[in-house]
Amino acid sequence: MAVNHSRKRRMENVWDALKNDKVAIVSIIFLAIIIILAIIAPLLPLEPNKTNVAHMLEAPSWQHLFGTDEVGRDYLARVIYGGRVSLMVGILAMLMSVFVGVTVGTLAGYLGGIVDAILMRFVDVLQSIPWLILVTVISIFFKQGLSSIIIVIGFFSWMEIARLVRAEIMSIKEREYVLYADFSGVPLFKMIFRHLIPSVLPTIIIAATTSISNAIMTESSLSFLGIGIQEPLSSWGKLLQSAQSNLQNAVYMAIIPGLLIMLTIFAFNKLGNLLRIYVDPRVMDGTR
Repeated sequence: MAVNHSRKRRMENVWDALKNDKVAIVSIIFLAIIIILAIIAPLLPLEPNKTNVAHMLEAPSWQHLFGTDEVGRDYLARVIYGGRVSLMVGILAMLMSVFVGVTVGTLAGYLGGIVDAILMRFVDVLQSIPWLILVTVISIFFKQGLSSIIIVIGFFSWMEIARLVRAEIMSIKEREYVLYADFSGVPLFKMIFRHLIPSVLPTIIIAATTSISNAIMTESSLSFLGIGIQEPLSSWGKLLQSAQSNLQNAVYMAIIPGLLIMLTIFAFNKLGNLLRIYVDPRVMDGTR
């Protein structure tokens, strides 16, 4: 009964937050549409790679809602399939970065001592290098492709998450229930998954949604520079790169993916705030 009451209270907090934030509602609806389109894209009557030189750089019309690109491909199809790739990169890279960051941060914060010193110095070294430059240089040595981009972004974007989790763990491990569990001889893994991880879940959720946004932005930057997603695949960043040579004749080719990148990142950040309210009701209580 207590668990059900707690869940009901959390949902009420989220609902109250939504009622007072119309932008969050619009953001969630937008994000839901983007995700649904990405999932059902193969079922839609769209051919993103079909060329038609007789219809090159046509402006948006009823026949081609988003116009066509420089080789006559339907731009709506390119945008939908590009969103599919961008979201895939964002979500999978987020899972990798959260896993590594939470693991490193938890071990460093809980074990302390030499383990903490070694792990944090390693984090310091990686963070001392400008992140985009680090990812760009590393990506050059990988075979260009979707899987390589996911791995590069995922495994070189966890440092901030590790720092956040470490700070939370260092505070939590001094609480009485953790000290008692440690005194009782609770094994390390049981301590981590039963007592530590649940306590830092709000921080992990916020870090995860932020990580998705950062991964989408990084992939877009890499693809824009020409070292990210390669043809015949498309992503929103790749579409932006392709639009450079046609800005005077077809400005919509840059505006549409640019807006989608911006709105998707904003929507994920809004979603993260709502998830944090659900996981940690104190966030909502503090605003009242």
